[in-house]
Amino acid sequence: MLQNEKKAPLAATPINTKTPSAPKPADAKEKEATPKKWGDRKGGNFGFKRQTRSRVNQMGFEEKVVGIKRISKTTKGGRHMRFSALVVIGDKNGKVGYGVGKSTEVPNAIKKAIKNARKNIVEIIMNKRFTLYHEILGRHGASSVLLKPAPEGTGIIAGGAIRAVIELVGFKDIYTKNKGSNTALNMVQATIDGLINQRHPSLIAKLRDKDIKEL
Repeated sequence: MLQNEKKAPLAATPINTKTPSAPKPADAKEKEATPKKWGDRKGGNFGFKRQTRSRVNQMGFEEKVVGIKRISKTTKGGRHMRFSALVVIGDKNGKVGYGVGKSTEVPNAIKKAIKNARKNIVEIIMNKRFTLYHEILGRHGASSVLLKPAPEGTGIIAGGAIRAVIELVGFKDIYTKNKGSNTALNMVQATIDGLINQRHPSLIAKLRDKDIKEL
């Protein structure tokens, strides 16, 4: 090597202080993408307040969760937590039923309530205008619910547990008023009691020995 020749400086190599992060598995990406479901423990929403959520099952009945309560039982070993679910089902064509289910988890309580509701299905009569034939007062326990027919275009004047029953039966124009206890289960039972006790005009005509056209 000649003395006049200069050595070329060495190229500085970049130093990467950060270690490359490992790719996330597919399961972790799916968990991040999917939102938290209702009733998830991590979400913190167990639906203690009255809620109405509806879905249609394979049998054609629409299901509505009217309310979910947390039950605490204190024993010598500590507190045991359970959940109670109230569900109303109906086909919007005159059939409706209700059920209550209890379990340590919310989804299982809802499944039990739906199973019980299928055993309590009753048929409700309504006229061609999808309203009541006459005014009636339904009672159960400390609850009493007033049900009145409404002219076409009025809509469903109801709220809470009463509205869930009225919608699933299939009524379109009706007045309702709760005149007693506002417990969800009692209101559901009082509403169904009033709807069952309706009398068809043909039955009234038969009792009075008259033609239905004369009424």
